[in-house]
Amino acid sequence: MKSRIKVIHWIVFLWMLILILQFDLICGYLSLTFDFILLIVDNFSSAFTVLNFGIIDASLSSIIFLLLIPILLIFRKKISSLNEQLTFTYAFLAILIFLFLFAPVITNEDPEFSKNLSVTKLLPPLHSVNQLTLKSKTEQNLTTVEKFKIKSDRIIKPSFNNRIIFADSVFVKEKVFYWQKNVQHEIDKKLLVTEGGISVINSKVFIIGTDEFGRDLFARLIYGTRISITIGLGAVALSFFIGMILGFLAGYRGGILDILLNRFTEMFLAFPVIYLIVLILALFGSSIFSVIIVLGISGWMSLFKIVKTEVISIKQKDYFKTANLVGLSKYQLLKKEILPIVITPVMINLIFLFSNVILAEAALSYLGLGGGNSYPSWGSMISSGQEYISKAWWLIAFPGLALILTLFTFNASGKKFGRKLNPIIK
Repeated sequence: MKSRIKVIHWIVFLWMLILILQFDLICGYLSLTFDFILLIVDNFSSAFTVLNFGIIDASLSSIIFLLLIPILLIFRKKISSLNEQLTFTYAFLAILIFLFLFAPVITNEDPEFSKNLSVTKLLPPLHSVNQLTLKSKTEQNLTTVEKFKIKSDRIIKPSFNNRIIFADSVFVKEKVFYWQKNVQHEIDKKLLVTEGGISVINSKVFIIGTDEFGRDLFARLIYGTRISITIGLGAVALSFFIGMILGFLAGYRGGILDILLNRFTEMFLAFPVIYLIVLILALFGSSIFSVIIVLGISGWMSLFKIVKTEVISIKQKDYFKTANLVGLSKYQLLKKEILPIVITPVMINLIFLFSNVILAEAALSYLGLGGGNSYPSWGSMISSGQEYISKAWWLIAFPGLALILTLFTFNASGKKFGRKLNPIIK
């Protein structure tokens, strides 16, 4: 018996789950957005001095998150995939999209935050520690801009480097006594955040554990997903434009230009591209932008072959010859006559290319040539985890599983998309 659960039902479930678990955080982001709007009205020039990517990211993510379900319900009939039966491919693809778009909503943890290694280093999944939060400086006699800055620091990826203490155990009496790796410390109760006159001592749970620097692996996995998808989209977009333009020129113009472009493409295919990638990254440094560029310029060859072959075939058709005689420009011929026919095989190729780019990025990160040390990456997480594989299996297991499932999902999506566009293929 087939399941009656559709893709739209799964998306609504994920949306409701995040809304329930992170309701306070979403309200905090919306409050911060509203405060920034008031700050612009009150002091336009000073407002943008406190604006950063974190505030923009959190605000846009929370607003898009709240508008997601109404938008999907409006366009449900036009997006046929939403009404299809739920499969593992669709389910995991929806999760990846949620992680990419709503990472700040899912978690406001800083993936690079590290504190009290004696307590937080290499903690297994679902392990909890005690968290003490110190009071911040008073907000009295501060300007509106300074108050907004303090509020944004509290809500968006709060580092709290000097305000958070992780401890194995805590005992509260006249003073607060806490232990870190069997070493006793004490602190005045007046320094801790209180609620109703009682010192607040929270329990911090690390869902999938921590790494060798005590960083939350769950946050790093989520933002690593963002990095991989961002690099994949950027590299695929660059490959698409290069392959489409060169393929159209070679197929449409022919002659000496076709010969030169073919030799140029064959040179790329014959030369081991990984050496070129490593050479460029070693010379110009590792960054997200450089990784997108090198992976983009190394993956356009298959698109070139597809577009060129299709253009040569289309040129022989009577309708194309007629359109050419009418006087349509090359841009119009590409847009109206070639692109609608070429787009189907190109889109299928792009989906498979996307999974190849993600795998290549993970491999580069594993070799230390990925997006740099400022961003978490699946490959770098697996690379660092191999040193602790005997005592911290989760460092490799979770990013490795995420990489495998992502590759499987996009390869399965490419096959499904191909069968949908061409029902003859079984």
